[in-house]
Amino acid sequence: MLWQLFISFLKIGAFTFGGGYAMVPLIEREVIDRRGWVKREDFLDLLTIAQSAPGPIALNTAVFVGYRIAGLKGALSSLLGIVLPAFTIILLVAIFFSDIRDNKVVDSAFKAMRPAVVALIVAPIVGLSKGLNVWLLIVAAITALAIWWFGFSPVYVLVVGAVAGLRWSIYLTRKEGRK
Repeated sequence: MLWQLFISFLKIGAFTFGGGYAMVPLIEREVIDRRGWVKREDFLDLLTIAQSAPGPIALNTAVFVGYRIAGLKGALSSLLGIVLPAFTIILLVAIFFSDIRDNKVVDSAFKAMRPAVVALIVAPIVGLSKGLNVWLLIVAAITALAIWWFGFSPVYVLVVGAVAGLRWSIYLTRKEGRK
């Protein structure tokens, strides 16, 4: 299992460009659809925790999935798998960067990748929103607007969301207790 976790996350790390959010749909496809390691609802919870924790979301998600599957060793296998390709590429780029820094072909290639990266970021948002009811979509839209338009800190929005979620859970528990 450790080897499968390592190889799965190594492939994701090696073939994804655009950072953590671009990796989320690939992680989702690998751990839910291909491997069946995590249920979709559980993946949403892991993704929420991964986004709330400090650090890159893809790395956090890999660690949480690995831990969920095989404990601490699983977390380490997933972590090494997802980090190794980026580390190797960055090391090679750092070694040879001065030779290609002003290369117009390299610059054009990076500019051409930008639309694909945006699509890779939007894809998991659309995919994960399919399971939400209308009210949760409205709350998500209002939250995004509050952060973007009004400049609210995402930290405060997360705290308010956590408190609201806890209060809602307590309300539902008490409502069930009355029946």
